[in-house]
Amino acid sequence: ITQRAYLFFLPFYLWIFFKDRKKAVIIFILAFSALLVADWSANMLKHYFERIRPCNELDGVRLLTGCGKSYSMPSNHAVNAFAFAAPFYIMLRSRLRHAFALIAILTGFSRIYVGVHYPSDVLVGAVVGILMAIMVIKFYHRVYERYQTNPYSTVLIIFLISITLFRIYYILNGPLDLSPDEAHYWEWSRRLDLSYYSKGPIIAYLIYIGTTVFGDTVFGIRIMAVILSVLSSVLLYKLGKEIYDEKVGISSAILLQIIPLFSTYGIVFTIDSPFIFFWILSLYLFWKAVNSRKPDPPALPLAKGGKDGFEIMYWRLLGLSIGLGLLTKYTMAFFFICALIFLLLSKEHRKIFLTKGPYLSFIISLVVFAPVILWNVQNDWVTFKHTAGQAHVAEGVRISLKSFFEFIGSQLGVITPLLLTFMAISLIKLRKDYRGAFLFWFSVPVFVFFLLKSIQAKVQANWPLPGYLTGIIAFAAFYIRDVIPPHSSLKKPDDNVFKKGKKILLAITVIISLMTTATAHYPSILGLPVKLDPTMRLQGWEVLGKEVTSIYKRMSSKKPAFIFSDRYQISSELAFYVKGHPVTYCINLGRRMNQYDLWPGFNNLLGYDAIFVRMGDVKIPKRVEDAFTKVEKRVFTAYTKKDIKIRDYSIFLCYDFKGLKEKIPETY
Repeated sequence: ITQRAYLFFLPFYLWIFFKDRKKAVIIFILAFSALLVADWSANMLKHYFERIRPCNELDGVRLLTGCGKSYSMPSNHAVNAFAFAAPFYIMLRSRLRHAFALIAILTGFSRIYVGVHYPSDVLVGAVVGILMAIMVIKFYHRVYERYQTNPYSTVLIIFLISITLFRIYYILNGPLDLSPDEAHYWEWSRRLDLSYYSKGPIIAYLIYIGTTVFGDTVFGIRIMAVILSVLSSVLLYKLGKEIYDEKVGISSAILLQIIPLFSTYGIVFTIDSPFIFFWILSLYLFWKAVNSRKPDPPALPLAKGGKDGFEIMYWRLLGLSIGLGLLTKYTMAFFFICALIFLLLSKEHRKIFLTKGPYLSFIISLVVFAPVILWNVQNDWVTFKHTAGQAHVAEGVRISLKSFFEFIGSQLGVITPLLLTFMAISLIKLRKDYRGAFLFWFSVPVFVFFLLKSIQAKVQANWPLPGYLTGIIAFAAFYIRDVIPPHSSLKKPDDNVFKKGKKILLAITVIISLMTTATAHYPSILGLPVKLDPTMRLQGWEVLGKEVTSIYKRMSSKKPAFIFSDRYQISSELAFYVKGHPVTYCINLGRRMNQYDLWPGFNNLLGYDAIFVRMGDVKIPKRVEDAFTKVEKRVFTAYTKKDIKIRDYSIFLCYDFKGLKEKIPETY
């Protein structure tokens, strides 16, 4: 029973299931939810109490099973058993409920009997499990009451709460270290500025806020991704509801969270997380601005002047939103192009060009974006040079079928083939009225631009991202809205064969997206080789940081030392994962420019020792070797928790720095 308590619960649950399936399913969902929340809470309490297990601390313990390496207080077995059993005991009215209580008690006692827990560990575990179960049951009753009057918004709230809790758990306990870009943006947040080499400043400010509250931790950096993802879904729900109805709104909001491309940015915090938010916010404000004259909007205390007051308020807020989007990612400029095309081609909205709203919005967005311009004036326009380099402007017009097919393949991967196809059909079918035209012109121009760009040079999979946001609403409006039964009817309407087939195909489409997203979180399920596993780029950094920490402590105890690399990715990861978060440097040996080149270097650290880290089992460059009196090489191999090799690093211990003249960047 200490190892397979679920086998004891199973026959009693099956008895309930065959007697009352609906009730059995509801209680099981509550019991399983309570178990998940309780197990997570117990793990947090273990690290708070840090109590050593009796089998690891006392002599002469009669140990009948593995002792385990985790802490002792509380017992997770007891927590989980009581959390799972409590809903059955509370919600069942038959004598069968006592069987669930007895199994939980026996499971808790077994942990003492086999020698791995103290009695108090089990007692505390029982209390925690029961409290979590009561909390889940009370929450269920509140939700059920709300669902009767507000079904769609209630479903959305529960969905977002569930996925938010999962993401927080995943960030705290998942397999992923910070990505190199996340670590680099964290480096920016330690040196707040008007702008940065490759991006605007918003990402640095948001990370600064997160780490100020939660410390310089992975959670402190990524919590903003979780928050912005939820807010993005809420805004997409409101936009879909405004354009069509609540069914479209909730379908769009949920789809945003399960499509692989977008779900990634609910955990990994790069510029795309806030960019998605500001793009959707701008879509919502633009829609409200261009439609604020019909029908009459409700009066608000802050809006003076009736319709005109509302219209100007939306245009002002739109300018602010676009400006903040530009401070996040320069692709936000596509919003101007899409809005212009829509207004020019829309008979219903063309007269808006005769009002001051659009021009006021444009001016406000430029004012908000001004810090980037000012910073570039002070730094030789490096951002514009970098952007031109990323766009391969210097390469001119050329045809690359390889990059074209790579782009098509990447889009099929991050959106999934069926969903991408249905999005395209939806946008085309709906474009005839002004609502569909709005969705069409804020989607197709973005995708077409990057499709054509891919013929000339490589296009990253996430670059067309904003074009899919209105595509999600179009898919929800054209396909999903008709298959959702009305809330007022408890029975689903009769479907013919065609409608049933359509429902099955749509279900397959959504399930493929969901499964792809789930697999992306735990790719080890597929057993992919390291080279084909995209998450390996986000693993191996913490263990490298621990290795360099031990070397750094030893070297710096004798004389001052510094850490550097020839790649910004390694320098940034070491800055975060080396204990104490030391200042790190990135030497330029002929690479393209990056943000480290704009910060002070280490040439004034003459006489210092240093640690130089490179990717792979490689030699130290001659120029770097000559800059030190003595150099020693060590190869460190990073492995996953399952002992799968991730990559090699070359760690060079360099002694007595004599000075080094770095190369001036020639490419951007």
